[in-house]
Amino acid sequence: QLQLVESGGGVVQPGGSLRLSCAASGFTVTYYTIGWFRQAPGKEREGVSCMSSSGVSTNTDSVKGRFTISRDNAKNTVYLQMNSLKPEDTAVYYCAASAYGCGYYQGYKYWGQGTQVTVSS
Repeated sequence: QLQLVESGGGVVQPGGSLRLSCAASGFTVTYYTIGWFRQAPGKEREGVSCMSSSGVSTNTDSVKGRFTISRDNAKNTVYLQMNSLKPEDTAVYYCAASAYGCGYYQGYKYWGQGTQVTVSS
């Protein structure tokens, strides 16, 4: 059974940092595209960052230069390092796995339960 479990969320002040983890089981992350998404209250879910099976990463414009996606193959885990956090980054963050490329949103069939990130002073 394919499963994704996120962790690492919390409350942080503006300008602070958090590292989210997405631990995979039942499959190997190097064979899948792993994406990070977020959904704020009253807003649609949006893609934040993505890493393809080949290791190529992309970020949405609003987080470029602040968020970094990475992968630890030995731990079968994908991370999202978030620096210089802003109040508008507040959302539930999800990781998801797809057998397709980063931009094909319909391909994300496996989702984690989400972790809350709150940026507030």
